[in-house]
Amino acid sequence: MAGDSGPERVLIAASFVNRVGNGLFNAASALYFTLVVGLPAVQVGAALTLAGVIGLCAGIPGGHLADRRGARTVMMLALVVQAVSMAALVLVESWTALTVVATVDQIAAAAGGAAWGALVVRVGGERPALFRARLRTFVNLGVVLGTVGAGLALAANTRGAYVTLILGNAASFALCAALLLLLPRYPVLAEPPRQHRRLAFRDRPFLTFTALYGAMGLQYPVVSLLLPIWISEHTEAPRWTVAALFAVNSAFCVLTQTRIGSRVETPHDGGRAFRTAGLFFLVSCPTMALAAHTPVWAAVGLVLAAVFVHSLGEVWESSACFALGFGLAPDHAQGQYQGVLGLGFGAGQALAPVILTTVVLGLGTAGWLLLALFFAALGAAGPSLARWGMRTRPQAGGAVAEATG
Repeated sequence: MAGDSGPERVLIAASFVNRVGNGLFNAASALYFTLVVGLPAVQVGAALTLAGVIGLCAGIPGGHLADRRGARTVMMLALVVQAVSMAALVLVESWTALTVVATVDQIAAAAGGAAWGALVVRVGGERPALFRARLRTFVNLGVVLGTVGAGLALAANTRGAYVTLILGNAASFALCAALLLLLPRYPVLAEPPRQHRRLAFRDRPFLTFTALYGAMGLQYPVVSLLLPIWISEHTEAPRWTVAALFAVNSAFCVLTQTRIGSRVETPHDGGRAFRTAGLFFLVSCPTMALAAHTPVWAAVGLVLAAVFVHSLGEVWESSACFALGFGLAPDHAQGQYQGVLGLGFGAGQALAPVILTTVVLGLGTAGWLLLALFFAALGAAGPSLARWGMRTRPQAGGAVAEATG
């Protein structure tokens, strides 16, 4: 059974440790730089945005390097760089220093993320869907536990507490790298003859999926960004509802990811799951909007119900993207393909705050309805995309160029 082999347990443990550290840092990083270091919020935002944009460019070359030099090696190097850069953040006292250190961190994160995707494929074994679902379950659990730890530091609200969070995240990167030493050194898969160096950029079905994946990724900041603002500005729901919705979302994803994700194994399964996710978002978004037009007791119930439905959509969407993102990529170029996929997702996440806060919030209830229809339309393309992708995959031993369809 997936999850019972040694390499799978190692990668699950390493990912869990890494995400505990991420949870520690992400929940309190902005407050550290603004309240403790004393940088203006606009400077912190500009530094992190610039670092994120530059970092996106490292995913594709990092993935290609993972394909040719080994995913484990590239991922370990990226983790070591992140450990050092994260520790260096405690020395930051200016906007320039923050920008430089954060950029180094984001470059390593993008390259490591593409290598991680390639490594997941090698470790996944005969039931990759079940393994990936279990992996994401523990990743979510790690973030939850890290966020709880960050909450304790936020309550203390001292420089020492914030520094402890940052160094804790640095330590998690180092421990994650050390755990990867327990994985076998998987041999590099040979490229087919006359292989195009930038194969992923010639693969139109995969590029189309990357665009859909990046667009559907707007569903993540719906819960983390859009809904909290909507609750505070347009509903009578108490502010504790924001904390409750995060708890419901995280807990539900942890509890259901393995059960749902293990059933989404092939790209065809992924196409249908993508459509199912769109239908759940078609229900959840109008329900969130409706909370602004009800009494306080009903608003709380509607918000929590909407997050419950939205979480179902999130699990189906992530399962679909695992099946399509890994299933459409050739084994010898998984790193390169995961780098392209990460670029698409990262671009969507970078644009999401502007789109959600201007278009959706600007239009109010109508904006929520448009968002729901947008997600449903994206999801509806899933099955036909999966058929196109599988129809244009090269046959065993065939020319890879056929994948361009």
